[in-house]
Amino acid sequence: MLIYKNHSKNSGIKHLFVNLACCYFYLGMYPEAEEVLGKSDISDVKIRLQFHLSHKQGDEKKLMEYHELLADVVEDQLSLAAIHYLRSHYQEAIDIYKKLMINNRHFLALNVYMALCYYKLDFYDVSQEILDVYMKKYPDSMILTNLKACNLYKLYDGKAAESELKNLIARRSSTFKFCEDLIKHNMVVFREGEGALQVLPALVDILPEARLNLVIYYLKQGENEEAYELIKDLEPAIPQEYILKAIVNVVVGQEKGDTKQIDNGQSLFNMVGSSSSECDTIPGRQCMASSLFLEGRYDEVSLYLSSIKSYFSNDDSFNFNFAQVKLSLGEYKEAEEMYLQVKSNKIRDSFIYINHLTHCFIMNKKSQSAWDLYLKIENSQDSLIILQSIANDCYKTNQFWQSAKAFDMLERLDLLPEYWEGKRGACAGIFQQIVLGNQPQDQIADVIHLLRNSANPQVEQMIKMMKKWAKNNKIVV
Repeated sequence: MLIYKNHSKNSGIKHLFVNLACCYFYLGMYPEAEEVLGKSDISDVKIRLQFHLSHKQGDEKKLMEYHELLADVVEDQLSLAAIHYLRSHYQEAIDIYKKLMINNRHFLALNVYMALCYYKLDFYDVSQEILDVYMKKYPDSMILTNLKACNLYKLYDGKAAESELKNLIARRSSTFKFCEDLIKHNMVVFREGEGALQVLPALVDILPEARLNLVIYYLKQGENEEAYELIKDLEPAIPQEYILKAIVNVVVGQEKGDTKQIDNGQSLFNMVGSSSSECDTIPGRQCMASSLFLEGRYDEVSLYLSSIKSYFSNDDSFNFNFAQVKLSLGEYKEAEEMYLQVKSNKIRDSFIYINHLTHCFIMNKKSQSAWDLYLKIENSQDSLIILQSIANDCYKTNQFWQSAKAFDMLERLDLLPEYWEGKRGACAGIFQQIVLGNQPQDQIADVIHLLRNSANPQVEQMIKMMKKWAKNNKIVV
């Protein structure tokens, strides 16, 4: 750039101004690039650069004007494909690259460009297959190895991806700094956020993904306000930005009880889910499901989530969310199965998970499983709510023994009249089931023992009646 500037007064140098404009463009100095281009002669390079400047500056009218000036030649078509890629029109870019490949098989880099597009479309296996063509010729390519690592991360896990990048780092010289920021960034992602605060903040204004991944890190750490501050002023341009901004708005809105902020998040989810380019993608369907969920349209949510369920069989968050939808629809068997597929201890230890799974067990006539779940959290601060749920829900579903035990525990904690009334009704219910032969006869001894824990004057009358029946039926109590 400095050399071109020093010679800028010598107007006899061919292409000097357009070359200087290119330097400004790659340095992100777009106004300077535009100003210098005004001094250059018309040329194919000038048109292509003006095309890209229009995109960078968000001038749609000029973008369309320069688009019309592009010719059906390799350089212009590559420029058009690049703009399609930058505007998230990945299939359109692929179509151009495929057309160029027909007569330009020796342009091996086209394989890398197509692989990048397929990666963005979530076709990671296709992306990896196309990369192999280029890898045979240039096995040490930094861009290629980084993309391969990203594919491995999506297809397998962070360890496989990290191993690929480590091989790359080991091969390069200590003075070779190309892609250094990108490698640091991706290492944080592959290590599930390890070192995020040391690496990502400095890259926020260098790599667009750094801001998004720092927001994700804050969300995972429960630092939702920090995530909001980082993304609140971001004007979304690609689906990932819309999605992340929607999530942050909903999470923070729910924390604060701010319905307007929740509505903003719901609107962003709807934009992605209903857009023609995203509606049939996996993220697009997730977004529409999220939008409908926030509106309480659970039957439609179930349809959307069912269509992508096979892609998330081992995803704890997906199974947990789908389970809540099934629970809301009263489909307790399916809800229970999905709750039990969750492996994350963080989710399994949460009150919502335990409370909802308890309800599923009870509605599926597995009251003993509900009781066992309560015993695991007996000493927690939420145990009283779970106990009340077991007492009342088991009573409503005629599972009187577990209801009686729960009311007995509640009565010991607090001598409220309603607890005795619930216990009395549950004991009467289990006694009736024993008399009718729906429960084992020897359980009557347990019922009598439970009743003796209460000081209510009605206890003796109930026990007397039960003992009389037991004696007539030759049952030892």
